[in-house]
Amino acid sequence: MTATLAPPDISAALSVRDLTDPAQGPHAVQALLSAAVDALAGRWRCAVEVRRPSPLVAVEDNYDRLGYDPTAATRAGRYSRYVSDTVMLRSHTSAGVPPALRALAARPDSPADVLLVLPGLTYRRDVVDRLHVGTPHQVDLWRITRGRAVRVADLVDMVDALVAAVLPGARWRTEPAEHPYTTDGLQIDVDTADGWVELAECGLAAPHVLARAGLDPDRHSGLALGMGLDRALMLRKGVPDIRLLRAGDPRIAGQLLDLAPWRPVSALPAVRRDLSIVLDERAADPELLGDRVRTALGADVDALESLTVLAATAHADLPAAARARLGTRPGQLNVLLRLVLRPVDRTLTDAVANALRDRVYAAVHEGPHHEWAAAGPP
Repeated sequence: MTATLAPPDISAALSVRDLTDPAQGPHAVQALLSAAVDALAGRWRCAVEVRRPSPLVAVEDNYDRLGYDPTAATRAGRYSRYVSDTVMLRSHTSAGVPPALRALAARPDSPADVLLVLPGLTYRRDVVDRLHVGTPHQVDLWRITRGRAVRVADLVDMVDALVAAVLPGARWRTEPAEHPYTTDGLQIDVDTADGWVELAECGLAAPHVLARAGLDPDRHSGLALGMGLDRALMLRKGVPDIRLLRAGDPRIAGQLLDLAPWRPVSALPAVRRDLSIVLDERAADPELLGDRVRTALGADVDALESLTVLAATAHADLPAAARARLGTRPGQLNVLLRLVLRPVDRTLTDAVANALRDRVYAAVHEGPHHEWAAAGPP
């Protein structure tokens, strides 16, 4: 039986605003997406179909019909968010590709050359820092052709057009990459002030994906590309922290309506809180910790700038006095966890910082003894 999300967690996930959707209000990420789509459609002179399916998807579409191995690690509950044994919150926008291809196959009047655009939120268990969030935005861009076989040269041309539209003037390079739903896969890196950074991944659409959707791979071929939109927008504008993309402060939100360069807003002071906690070894993964902390803080997670494991000491390596004080047992760790609290649009008082610290402590500490920074468990 697959571990599934509780109804309140599902509701919270589905309530997150999709910044790619104009129906939910304007945002710079939409301008970036439009620039990419217009560049590709203009170069190819093809039809464009934008699809916004529900983020609740069939597990088969998220994994099986894309060619993921039944034993693939990414299927595990530590990475994926299951609603039931057969339905999940999509872990990538590629989950929308099999239904989109099936729809093409079912239409007798489907275009011979079409760009499928599938943008939206994805749902991950991830670390907490200035570059990562539990609900990142992605887009899948798949060009499907009938009667003309696309090749690697077409893929490289696609990359050239995309980078020029998203990051004008940027140098780029590719490295081989493997995906279960492509052949001749590539990772696309761009040269930035911080060195080479991954922008997207792509490849030729795998024949087995087309065939499973009802498209004859002898008559159809395709180019497949997936890009993280949050990272792309941050690179385009020079935004230093992913939380700024959703900030309500008018000084910040007003800058996120276009693609003009970021104008720094005065940084507020950081508040650090270190926690000594006990964790089972399997729970000490930074991605799992990040997910548990995001859930614990809920709407207040925007106050958390980063979550870092400073040290982890196994039960067997602890002095006897420390074992007794902490109440650890074999298979557990004493973890020193650092929270950096710095909302992008307000200053925290010590009392509020301590209350947030205690909520995190209550959510992640698995030892028998408890220590609270404030008066007690909130």
